[in-house]
Amino acid sequence: MSRKVKLFELAHARAGDKGTITNICLFPYDEKIYPLLEQQVTAEKVKELFSELVAGEVIRYDIPSLKGFNFVLQGTRSGGVSSALAIDAHGKSLSYGLLELEIDVED
Repeated sequence: MSRKVKLFELAHARAGDKGTITNICLFPYDEKIYPLLEQQVTAEKVKELFSELVAGEVIRYDIPSLKGFNFVLQGTRSGGVSSALAIDAHGKSLSYGLLELEIDVED
């Protein structure tokens, strides 16, 4: 039997940005969860989650040696930080947004 679990229960994330690109790194609290995240937290799902904020491509880079992932979100703010009209111009809250994603976990 499976249940829906939000990522914040399983992992932590950090975000950074440069110009119109935001990076979000995702790391599980327990490395045993890595295969589950690898399977379910895809670039397509992240693109869908941020569909209203990301104008460009989302690329996922797997980092198996660190049991983590780096998501590169292209086109997150027009003109970069200095031109952004968003309240959080730096996009740091996008890491918290990613942690709201729900995945299926077997009991």
